Amino acid sequence: MNLIVHPGNTGSWGIWHFRCAIGRGGRRRDKREGDGATPVGSWSMRRLLYRADRLAMPQTVLPVSVIAATDGWCDALADARYNQPVQLPYPASAETLWREDAVYDLIVPLGYSDVPVVPGVGSAIFLHVARPDFTPTEGCVALALGDLLTVLREADSESQVIVEPSP
Repeated sequence: MNLIVHPGNTGSWGIWHFRCAIGRGGRRRDKREGDGATPVGSWSMRRLLYRADRLAMPQTVLPVSVIAATDGWCDALADARYNQPVQLPYPASAETLWREDAVYDLIVPLGYSDVPVVPGVGSAIFLHVARPDFTPTEGCVALALGDLLTVLREADSESQVIVEPSP
């Protein structure tokens, strides 16, 4: 089953329909690092990362890892680990996955620019928890916690997030 992100920031997952948040830069076919846009296309759900200190392990058949306080994601264009997980502190720019807010309590890294990695087209494109007011993300797709848990219960290695273009 696939999560389809429709224009108007709604998502559908089988019979379920959810409100979602996307990037502050809208939807783009030509995404670039730092533009805040959500890339248009179909992106595989690679695995689940979660905060075990805040949530019980979610029901899912996706591979699961616990987020540690030292986990990061490299966003430095010239670094060999661009768009890959790293351990903090890291000598190049990297996003911290252990956050004070709840948006990264559940993270599903999406198969965007990861096989192969393409420097400059955007990094750390995730499916994660939305802020309570559904404010825009930095380029990710975000769902309410309960909706994301619903998706995770049925997601498998064939599941994708499909971001449709704007009309």
